[in-house]
Amino acid sequence: MTQRVDLATVMDRLAIDEVVTGYAVAVDDGDWDAYRALFTASGRVDYSSAGGIEGPVAEVADWLAETMTLFPVRQHLIVNRLVRLEDLGGSPGDSAEVRADFLNPMRLAGPDSDAAVTSPNFVAAGRYGFELARTRDGWRLTRVTVHEKWRHMTA
Repeated sequence: MTQRVDLATVMDRLAIDEVVTGYAVAVDDGDWDAYRALFTASGRVDYSSAGGIEGPVAEVADWLAETMTLFPVRQHLIVNRLVRLEDLGGSPGDSAEVRADFLNPMRLAGPDSDAAVTSPNFVAAGRYGFELARTRDGWRLTRVTVHEKWRHMTA
């Protein structure tokens, strides 16, 4: 590889990492417009392994906006990111896949005003599969699949 191709690959990896981090931040902050903006127009999301829905990003974002009100405190941790860029004979292509583990502690909504302290914790963990495409607006998600491995609730 040339230095120019190496630099392009590094820049792609950084941009892809920013999309994955943006995904976690959008969900945690309940910013559903930012969530939608991370995807291509035909993007799809599959939360079925975690008891959720599968479908087009707009439909899933609406579902999340309603469902996540049950969890007013959320903090996605997405780690162990394995990025695979399409390789076009030594040059980066226009698609990528990311496999990443997640730990997602959340606090359930409670009946009192101090729910952030007194409500039960809910923790889910597993692995994400992210598929991305390079677009004229940068890297965007084409598909997100959740593979939940375990969950736990504490009082």
